Amino acid sequence: MDWLFKFPQVSPEALLAIKRGIDGSLKALTRLYGQSIENSFYPLQRILTFFENVMTGAPWPLIILVLAGIAWFASHKGSVVAGVVGTLIAIGLLGLWHDAMLTISLVFAATIFSIGIGIPLGIMMNRLERFGGVLKTLLDVMQTMPPFVYLIPVVMLLGIGRVPGFIAVVIYAIPPIIRLTDLGIRLVDKEVLEAADAYGCSRSQKLWKVQFPLAMPTIMAGINQTIMMALGMVVIASMIGVQGLGLNVLQAIANQYFTQGIFNGFAIVGIAIIFDRISQAYGQRLQKHRGGAA
Repeated sequence: MDWLFKFPQVSPEALLAIKRGIDGSLKALTRLYGQSIENSFYPLQRILTFFENVMTGAPWPLIILVLAGIAWFASHKGSVVAGVVGTLIAIGLLGLWHDAMLTISLVFAATIFSIGIGIPLGIMMNRLERFGGVLKTLLDVMQTMPPFVYLIPVVMLLGIGRVPGFIAVVIYAIPPIIRLTDLGIRLVDKEVLEAADAYGCSRSQKLWKVQFPLAMPTIMAGINQTIMMALGMVVIASMIGVQGLGLNVLQAIANQYFTQGIFNGFAIVGIAIIFDRISQAYGQRLQKHRGGAA
């Protein structure tokens, strides 16, 4: 009766052989093509370096002015602008300006790449039924997989550094924008689509001139979630050499530096609030505009 209480499993020798075979194949792949794979990502390295140089090399008053202008454009609210300016000044006074700019540059670059990849995939997910089914399953796996797992294949292929960390951040942060792009297009009223058909709109015209503009508030919600997930992954990506506030938090945990961890955590929360308020305010403006147009 022991078999009822002890689950049968593959023999340890066979399991070890399988593991060794898989690990050996991956190591052989990295030995043969590792340099070629790294070279193929050199343009991405240059892009990330450019973003970092812009954010860290620009005068701090200019950075605050630009972000305050973006906040005003998105919200048209003085309270949002004051919150952005106050948070940035507080981060600077704590001596975390440089690290905060490194984090913002990585999150900004990851968000741009996620939008550029996620919105087309969301449209394809909506348009192509079979592709959408496969992509939905893949997204389910991606959103339930522990964040640390994303680091394993990236590190094995590319080592440690900003590029592997960036790729892990994008992979982790991209599912919301894909899902909500698809959802936003699906939520467009059928009456509006029927009216577009009555006016003789082609399928592409109906997508870009009717469905996509009406889906923008939902897409903005996806962008908001993508930004938040990218910020959360930045701390984990510091384990593979991504510099910025996340690395400071990791060092504080390793060395039990309480104040360093609290201050850097405050800075990360502040940046998250800035991005969240700006993206939410812009999404609400789009929603009001949509309601007024309706």
